[in-house]
Amino acid sequence: MADIEKALKPSRDSWFKRAMHLFDRAAVDEAVWAELEELLISADVGFGTTEKLLERVKQRAKEEKFTEGSALREALQQEMVKILDIDFQPLAPQSPPKVVMAVGVNGSGKTTSIAKLAYKAKKEGGKVILVAADTFRVAAIDQLKKLAGDIGVDVVAHQPGGDAGAVVFDALEAARSRNADEVIIDTAGRLHTKFNLMEELKKIRRVAAKVDDTAPHEVILVLDATTGQNGLTQARHFTEAVGVTGIFLAKLDGTAKGGIVLAICDELKIPIRFVGVGDGMEDMAPFDAESFVRALCS
Repeated sequence: MADIEKALKPSRDSWFKRAMHLFDRAAVDEAVWAELEELLISADVGFGTTEKLLERVKQRAKEEKFTEGSALREALQQEMVKILDIDFQPLAPQSPPKVVMAVGVNGSGKTTSIAKLAYKAKKEGGKVILVAADTFRVAAIDQLKKLAGDIGVDVVAHQPGGDAGAVVFDALEAARSRNADEVIIDTAGRLHTKFNLMEELKKIRRVAAKVDDTAPHEVILVLDATTGQNGLTQARHFTEAVGVTGIFLAKLDGTAKGGIVLAICDELKIPIRFVGVGDGMEDMAPFDAESFVRALCS
């Protein structure tokens, strides 16, 4: 299982440990709040989310009549958990398979993250089929085939440059005939324009719905944690186009700005479903808000 504490060490050591130690001072005055605000913004929590967090803590201190640093620190961590703890209610398929559509820009770690999800599902006893619907990049098809071979799951692919919708349709038909439990679709991350990309993704959604009108049952956006605030912009575009239901935050071990998780959850109200913290198939974990905040602030 992935080591979240180790992955969050750069973020913790660079920003959050310093932020938590501010509450060790004899008095928590305006200078402390100003320094805390600066540290949180530097950690990519974002201006709006930082303002909201500090306002909530100050309001609680006023209402609950506490001033000591330890209570303020505890209140801050509790408010962070509240932002991150977003309810997730997946759609249930009318009949197997469950259809998961993975979206994200090229270079985000999407294909590797898909393989990690397939590896996890297989380990739990599920039969998984991967779908190479990023038909515009030969490298993407080859990478998915290799990863599928490595973990021992089936992959459905057509020739490069083919119709992505046709690949998805064939894969869903194959999944039913092979009694698969889950289908995970790898999609394009870049077409000629953003409009073309989003239209392609909408088309894949429509094809999936023709086979099972409740599909796709999950739309997972793979975001590269190292892109920081740019990830927020990406998430908005994908959510508007295809209704993202959850986020797989990849490469969390490669950034010292883990605060972006708070900004994503606060601004988009989309739950983080998984975090990726390395290249190995085991290097991922389901996201848990309390454990995440504990690891970030300890």
